[in-house]
Amino acid sequence: MEKINLSQRQKKILEIVKEFGPISGEEIASRLNVSRSALRPCLTVLTMSGLLEARPRVGYTYAGKNAQSLFADYLRRFTVGEVKAVPAVVREETSVYDAIVALFVEDVGTLFVVDEEGFLQGVLSRKDLLKAAIGGSDLLRIPVAVIMTRMPHLVTVEPDLDVVSAAKKIVDYQIDALPVVRETEEGKLKVIGKITKTTLARLLAEVSG
Repeated sequence: MEKINLSQRQKKILEIVKEFGPISGEEIASRLNVSRSALRPCLTVLTMSGLLEARPRVGYTYAGKNAQSLFADYLRRFTVGEVKAVPAVVREETSVYDAIVALFVEDVGTLFVVDEEGFLQGVLSRKDLLKAAIGGSDLLRIPVAVIMTRMPHLVTVEPDLDVVSAAKKIVDYQIDALPVVRETEEGKLKVIGKITKTTLARLLAEVSG
């Protein structure tokens, strides 16, 4: 995110609003001894940057947002649907052995289990597969449906959710990936993507560069 370089007039406006706000544009113009029209571009920049808030019939107030808050507001413009990645999926009848192979071939940390129509049935993490592998069972005979985490114990996100909220879910539930789903009229969840820690890290790198 680019650093906001303020002009001397814009800095003076911030000082006035901090001290006298809420204050109207006419009052600010009067204190600076300039016309309201001459002040308008500066007020627009300060409002759009999140430094000032403009409220009808109230006037301008100082938002007091620091760089971290402004960056978070910027990230909230991105939705999960805009940054989602292609999910790695397996069917319920897939053996644990084949799921382990798929995990490494796809180079992912989470597999989403779907039925024949692509509706979400469960989630498989590396930890789930590791527990099954060290249990001494015949991995070729055990279907993933036996060891997966099932609905309704799954955490999902919809494509219109902002990425900051998605990141909070990943942190709060201590998981590596979230299935991006679209709910049907019947209440079923169609898997349309995934959002992971890697997805979020890539987005941060892109917008910060």
